[in-house]
Amino acid sequence: MNRLKPTECEFCGRISYLISESLAVCLGCIRSQPENIESFIEECHKKTRLEFGLPERPPYEKDGVKCDNCVNECSIAEDQRGYCGLKESKGGRLHHVAGTKQAGLVSWYFDPLPTNCVADWVCPGGSGCGYPKYSYTPGPETGYYNLAVFYEACTFNCLFCQNWHFRKRFRSGDTKSAVELAASVEDSTACICYFGGDPTPQLSHAVAASKMAIDNARGNILRICWETNGSMNRSLLETMARLSMESGGCIKFDIKAYDENLNKALCGVSNKNTLENFRWLASLIKQRPDPPLLVASTLLVPGYIDSEEISRIAGYISDCDPDIPYSLLAFYPCFKMNDLPQTSAKHAKEALEAAKSAGLNRVKIANLHLLSNDY
Repeated sequence: MNRLKPTECEFCGRISYLISESLAVCLGCIRSQPENIESFIEECHKKTRLEFGLPERPPYEKDGVKCDNCVNECSIAEDQRGYCGLKESKGGRLHHVAGTKQAGLVSWYFDPLPTNCVADWVCPGGSGCGYPKYSYTPGPETGYYNLAVFYEACTFNCLFCQNWHFRKRFRSGDTKSAVELAASVEDSTACICYFGGDPTPQLSHAVAASKMAIDNARGNILRICWETNGSMNRSLLETMARLSMESGGCIKFDIKAYDENLNKALCGVSNKNTLENFRWLASLIKQRPDPPLLVASTLLVPGYIDSEEISRIAGYISDCDPDIPYSLLAFYPCFKMNDLPQTSAKHAKEALEAAKSAGLNRVKIANLHLLSNDY
């Protein structure tokens, strides 16, 4: 507790340990006066992006080259880049700096199953569900591995990003082809999980690698899973869903917030695609109820993602399907929000009760070891 210092909200003057200095705006003001703080929020995010040579905001140039890859729908001026940093305007055409079949800004490693995955409690690798079609064992797949694939770019700008270090490598030029990624899959690999950053800016690379890896598996179990902010366009999501549906994998949506203004404050951009894509995916669940195709999670950011916000998120999920698994993730101070405390046990308990009261049947608190007794 002593390492923390209170911050004053720039708009209402409230002083609290639960206001991050990087944002300097409290949750109450984000909710009550979004039109007054919009430019202030934009300036906060601008600083965090320029530090790494990333575009300060999604570009919307009148005569720019359009990219429809994600919710940002950038329109990019000549010799400039889109918000993710991987789409560039060259000669009046959209050029992919990375994220194609030939070149992905990506790294990967093998993680023994069962692993610390958002879906471990409901997926074949951690629970054995879907056995024997989608899982090698009727319980956790001990002795098998997940190929964890980290894509080094993102369509969001989360101030609490736990994997923010990828930004330091952003312009390294050290890319790997989809062929190289697919070739790394070994006989003991039971699943591939794409995360990051976010796989969204480089889905062409991930899809190509997935198809080759499945072909190379020659009928053996190889689940294709995704962990994402859900910001991609619908046609890309359809391809992702098909790969996961057929292979026994799942798509894990990290719903940062329900309120769009809060999402913009914490993550820089809109969550419009996230919510719409989530509902569309939920409509497919009955085609393959076991193992679950769709899993949701939310990070319990102290001072910003309270039980009211969890209730709204959970209510939305429940309206889609009350049996969708939902993980509440304990927060650890990271990136620009490293001045906030860890999620308290009290906060987590209130969030859990709010999610259940909103109608969800399968909810859990994850990262229990991170919970604190403060605040």
